[in-house]
Amino acid sequence: MAQRRRAGTFLWPYDVERALAHATANRLSTQNCPVGVSGQMKLPGRCTGGVWNCPFADTGAVSDPGSEPAGDPARETALEPAVAERLKRNADGLVAAIVQQHDTHQVLMLGWMDDEALRRTLTTGRGTYWSRSRQEYWVKGETSGHTQRVVEVRLDCDGDTVLVKVDQTGPACHTGAATCFDADVLLPNGHDD
Repeated sequence: MAQRRRAGTFLWPYDVERALAHATANRLSTQNCPVGVSGQMKLPGRCTGGVWNCPFADTGAVSDPGSEPAGDPARETALEPAVAERLKRNADGLVAAIVQQHDTHQVLMLGWMDDEALRRTLTTGRGTYWSRSRQEYWVKGETSGHTQRVVEVRLDCDGDTVLVKVDQTGPACHTGAATCFDADVLLPNGHDD
């Protein structure tokens, strides 16, 4: 499984082949691909807005499953620079996203976001995350119908976590539980020291 990397870390030829496979699998534009060029070549490797942002594609956004419809002005806008500057991403370029029911304050799940997932969440009002196992974006409820209407998004004081307050429809956990924290209680409430 390919690991996400920060911009500028793709090296010719193995990573280029993996990047092309990712672009193809996610229906990203691969026009102007430099694969025929020999020698070692550094390539920026950043996937944003349905376009693999490197020499593979410089012709604009294309359709990407789970994204906004083509032609939507939000697709062509990057995450607001002031917000992007405050984010402290992990080595994979991700920040933790704690998801909470807005009215009961119940913690529903933990997801991961990169700049693009956060931008999509902010512009569409739908909880959008990066799947570390599938290496793709996913919108909560797109296949299950258990959707998240985003009510509010906050950045924590360190900039490494976002709090996404939602109106959850149906269970939040893929197991069918109301939350992802229902199964295993490690320290019962009311525990005496």
